[in-house]
Amino acid sequence: MKASEIREMSIADIRERIEIEKANLDTMKINHTISPLEDTSKIAKARRDIARMMTILAEKESQN
Repeated sequence: MKASEIREMSIADIRERIEIEKANLDTMKINHTISPLEDTSKIAKARRDIARMMTILAEKESQN
């Protein structure tokens, strides 16, 4: 997800999306321990997306 797309979202939407992505990341990690994923870079990408959303959320909250 691009930063510009995240900036267009509301604070509540970003929080909801972070929770969804964290759940997906946990699922990916569990599945990876059971049977290795074909593309392990998806885990790193998910972590970066979560971090990007949390950063933009902090920026929006500090502006308000």
